[in-house]
Amino acid sequence: MSKLETIPSEYNEWLVSLKRQIQAAQQRAALAVNQELVQLYWDIGAGILMRKKQHGWGAKVIRRLSDDLRREFPEIKGFSVRNLDYMCLFAASWTRDEIAQAPLAQLPWYHLSTLQSKLSTKKERLQYAQLAVQHGWSRNVLVHQIELRTAERIGAAQNNFAAVLPPQQSDLVRESLKDPYKLDFLELSADVRERELEHALVSRLSDFLLELGTGFAFVGKQVHLEVGGEDFYIDLLFYHIKLHCYVVIELKTSDFKPEHLGQLGFYVTAVDEQMCSSQDAPTIGLLLCKNKNRVVAEYALRDANRPLGISKYELTSALSDEWKSSLPSVEDIEREFSLDNDSIEEGDLHED
Repeated sequence: MSKLETIPSEYNEWLVSLKRQIQAAQQRAALAVNQELVQLYWDIGAGILMRKKQHGWGAKVIRRLSDDLRREFPEIKGFSVRNLDYMCLFAASWTRDEIAQAPLAQLPWYHLSTLQSKLSTKKERLQYAQLAVQHGWSRNVLVHQIELRTAERIGAAQNNFAAVLPPQQSDLVRESLKDPYKLDFLELSADVRERELEHALVSRLSDFLLELGTGFAFVGKQVHLEVGGEDFYIDLLFYHIKLHCYVVIELKTSDFKPEHLGQLGFYVTAVDEQMCSSQDAPTIGLLLCKNKNRVVAEYALRDANRPLGISKYELTSALSDEWKSSLPSVEDIEREFSLDNDSIEEGDLHED
């Protein structure tokens, strides 16, 4: 009887490398399919626009075109009248060369049609396209971020990052913070207490993480620190995976006061001393307050030697029913995050 063949020692290492190679090839193939599909839709939209202009095509012809394409290609769900209208708008907004370049070439058609329907200017569409690629937003998350005007708020928090951090790190940290933060907790009253706000943030953590942005990992609430034999508690503590640093968040339901920054700086120092390893970047402190005087905030930050930021928060309790209905539910967000956003599914295309 022959002996069983032994597995070579280098086999597992090569297998891991091979899996990565196959996954990379799958991603490239999916991206290539997506680019072909987007270019096809641009061509269809451009063709319809040309015939509208030259031959006076109207809604009746477009409905006939939709019916004929659906009949010929029943397995493809992208030829509804509404989707043909999006193709026209898409072709009118971008040149064929532009759609072949990043970031548009990296987004599925469902994302691109959402940009067309939700945003009115080319500049805004490009901004959110870049953010969607950078952060890997699903379509539902993209809608959420557009409704909350995230692009306009990124990097707007008052801070001292440029003065206390290296330039590259300062830019990365600044881009990770917003002002104001939109806290979509409709059940909260305007005179919410800090503990009530903290509890709501934790109980709706998936929403709050979505508002914070990509890279934030939740560590805990009321995180205990002992300094000089006394007990202290941090409202919320996160770790930013991309920045490789802890982020201390302090909540104040009152307007900003300079003494708030002293408390925040104390917590940042304590985390640096007691929790950080040699591989961690300096801890960042973020104060969320009900309102702030910009001049007072600038004065308070001027001589601070720790990286600190100050942002307002807004309780979006006065949203219209139409606005509320456009936001994804927590279940929608969780379901979207569970999907492989890199795959191109024809079922993701618009259908009337």
